[in-house]
Amino acid sequence: MRPLIGLLLLLVSSATMAATPNVVLVMLDDSGWTDFGCYGSAIETPNIDRVAAEGMRFSDCHSAAPNCSPARAGLLTGRTPSRVGMYSYRPPNHVMHLRAEEVTIAELLKAKGYHTGHFGKWHLSTLLDKSQASPADQGFDYSLGTDNNASPNHRNPTNYVRNGKPAGKIEGYSCQIVVDETIAWLDRINAAKNPFFACVWYHEPHTPIASPPELVAKYQKMYPKLSKRDATYYANIENVDRATGRLMAHLKKLGVDDDTLVMITSDNGGLADFSNKGLRGKKSNLWEGGHRVPGIFRWPGTIPAGTESAVPISGVDVLPTVCAFTGAGLPTDRKLDGTSLAELLTGKRKTLERSVPLYWFFYRLNPALAIRHGRWSLVADTNDAQRPKTHGLVAADMPFIKASKPVKFMLYDLDAELTQRTDVAAHNPEVLAELKKMMTRMHADVLSESPVWEIPAGGKRNAKVWDSY
Repeated sequence: MRPLIGLLLLLVSSATMAATPNVVLVMLDDSGWTDFGCYGSAIETPNIDRVAAEGMRFSDCHSAAPNCSPARAGLLTGRTPSRVGMYSYRPPNHVMHLRAEEVTIAELLKAKGYHTGHFGKWHLSTLLDKSQASPADQGFDYSLGTDNNASPNHRNPTNYVRNGKPAGKIEGYSCQIVVDETIAWLDRINAAKNPFFACVWYHEPHTPIASPPELVAKYQKMYPKLSKRDATYYANIENVDRATGRLMAHLKKLGVDDDTLVMITSDNGGLADFSNKGLRGKKSNLWEGGHRVPGIFRWPGTIPAGTESAVPISGVDVLPTVCAFTGAGLPTDRKLDGTSLAELLTGKRKTLERSVPLYWFFYRLNPALAIRHGRWSLVADTNDAQRPKTHGLVAADMPFIKASKPVKFMLYDLDAELTQRTDVAAHNPEVLAELKKMMTRMHADVLSESPVWEIPAGGKRNAKVWDSY
């Protein structure tokens, strides 16, 4: 009888382990909606395409913001970025950062016994500034990252910080360095036996770009009319695909690839026209091209292979989804803006019910507000008599943000026209009225909670004109 009980306990334990995944969040920087082969790109991305074929690919996935720092804050916290005070890109040494009191996925999983690591671009604080929350303060046991971009470019970077200390010059391309470090960490923590959470956040294809010459030459030969700049971009994406392939191969080598939830996405829309094929706008815009991004999820045995979904999802949905799959408790002392995708990913549901609409606010450009409700996209300008023109948040921007209100509304039916060229507000007055109320209520709620940064006049900021970014 005792051996039988032992066998039953072993089976129960194995089932429990299989049902609690490791988690790997792969994020590119400035990669647009259609940069992968599985989204129709001419760029060869066989490894990422394989991840998509073995899981679920979303055609209506969105970043939490159309710009870098806020998008990352939204993904880690499950809260719309302005609610946590990340209003835009943060220039070097800026006072704005992800505050220690925010709760991240890493903190929630660390409390459950997960090993936690962050690799690549951080861009949520100044890593060598002890007054700002570091990855370690946000739940990460281990980190190798940069404040912002890999400097001077993606090759042989000199500005990585490892666990709070400068790492010096590291030879190689940034995406490969990031995966090298992730693989070494997985081996060190004995990932075959211990649960882990890893953010693998590439710097590519953010400018300035550096790509392997042989890949650049490959695309110049394949497409003679392609400019050198675009060929370098194509090569950059393929180099990321190679790095991702190495990461996936190592998960398989460790025997944990089937027990790992993998997500692949981007922090915002692309800058290149071919990256946002069929969409209006690009990075930093609140048109679809600014925040529609690739969205791929893989967890064999739980997420059906070869599936696709057209349900709108966002980066703020990642935290509640991870919590649902891992059994980590959601924070109960704060508002969350995301919704768990677990039943959607497992095929138990074909639609998603949200308590709040998908919402974006980016104060620097008009339109500055957008919400999504089913097929409908509502975008709006804000009062812009003194619209900011500097690259980073300055003291004068805070009262502008806090006083912002929607003043012009444009309604688009994305099922009928994805390009957002035809404003259908006049033909859908009831829809317009409902969505205006949603947007106004949501925006007021976010601003009621959003913090005010005290920024010294002429202090830590970058005064370049935003539109040149």
